Amino acid sequence: MASSVLAKPFLGASAADSVSAFGSPASDLGRRPSLLFLIRTPSSRKLQIKAAGSTFGTHFRVTTFGESHGGGVGCIVDGCPPRLPLSEADLQLDLDRRRPGQSRITTPRKETDTCRIYLGVSDGVTTGTPIMVLVPNTDQRGHDYSEMSIAYRPSHADATYDMKYGVRSVQGGGRSSARETIGRVASGAIAKKILKEFSGTEVFAYVSQVHDVELPQELVDHETLTLDQIESNIVRCPDPVYAEKMIAAIDAVRVRGDSVGGVVTCIVRNAPRGLGSPVFDKLEGLLAKAALSLPATKGFEFGSGFAGTYLTGSQHNDEFWVDENRRIRTRTNRSGGIQGGISNGEIINMRVAFKPTSTIGRKQHTVTREKQETELIARGRHDPCVVPRAVPMVEAMVALVLVDQLMAHYAQCYLFPINPELQDSLSLSSARRGIEFAPSEEYPRHNKL
Repeated sequence: MASSVLAKPFLGASAADSVSAFGSPASDLGRRPSLLFLIRTPSSRKLQIKAAGSTFGTHFRVTTFGESHGGGVGCIVDGCPPRLPLSEADLQLDLDRRRPGQSRITTPRKETDTCRIYLGVSDGVTTGTPIMVLVPNTDQRGHDYSEMSIAYRPSHADATYDMKYGVRSVQGGGRSSARETIGRVASGAIAKKILKEFSGTEVFAYVSQVHDVELPQELVDHETLTLDQIESNIVRCPDPVYAEKMIAAIDAVRVRGDSVGGVVTCIVRNAPRGLGSPVFDKLEGLLAKAALSLPATKGFEFGSGFAGTYLTGSQHNDEFWVDENRRIRTRTNRSGGIQGGISNGEIINMRVAFKPTSTIGRKQHTVTREKQETELIARGRHDPCVVPRAVPMVEAMVALVLVDQLMAHYAQCYLFPINPELQDSLSLSSARRGIEFAPSEEYPRHNKL
């Protein structure tokens, strides 16, 4: 690669004080001394600046911005396909599920979280250019964080932000606040719409555990689970009996100024086969990274998870069979819809563990920024349990991974006619409309799904 050598003056040296590439003075020795650096820079390489840690995805790329007590929060979505019908109403449904102040078991902060699309949509459809979504902050109380500007909240990001940056936004926790997830949920709503429109794919999450109240898996039918079932109660558990037990568990700690954790289960129905790649981009690995990037997450498992370690191979293996449409299926689904890092068309299922909220109204031992031991009773408005509001966040991150991988899969594996004996038509929706890829001499017959 061609490169150039630049001599850059330092400590106020003038251009006349430059030196040759061999270090010989170009000016007379009577002039003031200067210190110069020789910097070799590529002349043909473009420099790309990426927001460190705030951008997710490769083909469907999302950058979130904003802080809890700033002017607002939002996202930039780059790579969205053009001509997708899209409005603020498409995003608002999931933002309303995520917003604070929706019930007694969530933070009492009152925000409408009303979104506005500023860029990337014209006449009701996406233009293919970056989409900008903004949600203003309207109910900040910075004075609630005065003690936290001095003392670190145990198990919170306060201390590690100082350790990394040497400075932090105290009010609301800055970027460590769950308000950052507004940008994820807004962009995830776009991703969910793409999946639904293109391939009939549905992403549903629900609360399956709060503290020691665990919903038995057999009580939820993932084949028929609906959004109405999930949204039928304030804790977002599809079983009404266990929902009441979970709400009682949250209430019990809420009145004491304490908190509890829980588990969110997420399923994906009608996921296209072939998503994910071998080795470093396995689908379950990408899903794990996405889920664990959410605030307060502490664990991830998919399929049989850790319970699978108690089984033998003969007990754990998912045996294959061929259904009435000549599609290869599995009789069981301990693999969780992913084998070899690639989706197999069965229901993808995963579970994400969330810790108890770290900001609590009980006295705790901690240290100050000046490294003095002290005690802290945190003020502010915080969730006694994050999992009810985490449900749309998990759905969003899963949808973002799937759309990104769908684009990668389409680009690599569907440029040429498919092998219909082994590969599905990628779009379930297209198949239902009778639209197929054109046959070729090599693969003349194309089976519908």
